[in-house]
Amino acid sequence: MSKNEEKTVRQEVKIEGILAEKGVKVKAKGRIDELKSKGYGMDENGELLLNFYEALHLVDRGLLEVKNEKGEKVGFQELLQFSEKNDENAWAKYMVYRDLRSRGYVVREGFGMGVDFRVYDRGDYGKDTAKYLVLTLQEGKPITLEELTQIVRQCQSLKKELIVAVMSRRGEIVYYSVSQLTLP
Repeated sequence: MSKNEEKTVRQEVKIEGILAEKGVKVKAKGRIDELKSKGYGMDENGELLLNFYEALHLVDRGLLEVKNEKGEKVGFQELLQFSEKNDENAWAKYMVYRDLRSRGYVVREGFGMGVDFRVYDRGDYGKDTAKYLVLTLQEGKPITLEELTQIVRQCQSLKKELIVAVMSRRGEIVYYSVSQLTLP
């Protein structure tokens, strides 16, 4: 099969989603199971709700087509702008999410505490709990030492490793492992 034929086949089997206030909803039952098995979205009343960064990732890969309530197609830029209305850090979260997914990790939404993502070791999703918690920061947008210390303590109480993902102004991402120094 040629690349053009592959592209055509891929376009025909796009997952359809509807833009919602909290993300993108997918209603097709078979597609919901497929996405859930790969670590995407959360169940919400028999539908799958994708976070904006998940939807952006799937749109970017050509696997998802998003429409608004009027049935009009929503492009990547429009989706990004909509998500930035809800979260000023949306672009940085998407970039970190995309980078981690491209490295083969399953990335799920964090559970508060200032943590953006839970990251599962390769092959562990569905078998084990997340090993890492990721905090996304942007160059030029500081965080206080007190905030960072509180997040580190909470991560340690959950027996998780905190990774700080810093996105530079050029869009490059550098990861730092953070732990608390304890002196004897």
